[in-house]
Amino acid sequence: MTIRPRRSVLYMPGSNARALEKARTLDADSLILDLEDAVAPDVKELARQQICDAVAAGGYGHREVVIRINGLDTPWGHDDLAAAVKAKPDAILVPKVSKASDVFTVTGHMGHADPAIKLWAMMETPLGMLKAGEIAATADDRGARLTAFVMGTNDLAKETGARLENGRSGMLAWLSICVAAACAHGLAIMDGVYNDFRDEEGLEAECLQGRDFGMDGKTLIHPGQIAAANRIFAPDEAEVAAARDVIAAFELPENAGKGAINLNGRMVERMHADMAAKTVALAEAISGRE
Repeated sequence: MTIRPRRSVLYMPGSNARALEKARTLDADSLILDLEDAVAPDVKELARQQICDAVAAGGYGHREVVIRINGLDTPWGHDDLAAAVKAKPDAILVPKVSKASDVFTVTGHMGHADPAIKLWAMMETPLGMLKAGEIAATADDRGARLTAFVMGTNDLAKETGARLENGRSGMLAWLSICVAAACAHGLAIMDGVYNDFRDEEGLEAECLQGRDFGMDGKTLIHPGQIAAANRIFAPDEAEVAAARDVIAAFELPENAGKGAINLNGRMVERMHADMAAKTVALAEAISGRE
C-alpha cells in the first residue's frame, strides 16, 4: 500500500520570493504556492513568474508542490493555468469549484499536459457543498486528474455567514459531506486553515477535530503551525504497534480465511486488518522522509 502523507499543507504567497525559497527547508508535507487570495492584483504577474521559476528550479525534496491558480473567470486564470502546466508541479489547485463541469473545463484547457500533473479542488462555495459528490465523481472519469479536495472554510464562512468559532458547528455537515464524497471516490481531503497562527491550543483542537472527521491533514498559513499538524495527523507509536499486532494476528496460519478473530480479548475483523495496514503504511511513509 502506497500512501503520500499530507498532514501539513502550507500556503506560500507567490509574490514573496523569500518565502518560496524558505519553503524548500520547511518540514511541511505539501506546499501550495499561491497565485490567488494571497496575491494582490498588481503583483499577480510577478507572482506567477516567481512561482513557475521556483517550481522549474526544483529543490523541494519530498515536499509535494502545488500551484493554486486564479479562477478561469478572472483576468489571470488562463495565463496562470498555462504557466503552471509548463512548470510541471505535482498538482494544480483550482479555486471555487462548484460543479463537476468546473473540473472538466480546467482539464480541457490543459490539453496534452503531462499526465503526472494532478488537480486539486477548493471546496469553498455553497453550491460546491451541494454538488460535492458529483465533483468527486469526476475522479472516476477516464484520464481524470482530480486527486484531492481542499476545504476553503474562510470562503464558506464569507458566503454563508456560518461562524468558524464554537467548534465550527455551523460547518460540520459540510465537512462531513465533503469527507464522504472524497472517500467514495478515492480522493485525499485536507481541512481548512486555522486563522490565528499564534493560538497553538486552538490549532491543535481543530487539527484533532479534522483528524476525527477523517481528514488527511490540514492547510496552514504559517510555518509555526507545521509541527502540530504533523504530530496530530500522524499515528502515534501505540497506534502503530496495535496495528502491527492486528496484521500479525491475521497472518497466522490458524487464522487464514477467518473473517474475525479474538485478539487480546477483543474481537477484530478483516476490515480492522485493512485499517491497520493503512496506519502502518502512513507511519512508514512518514518515517521514510525523516
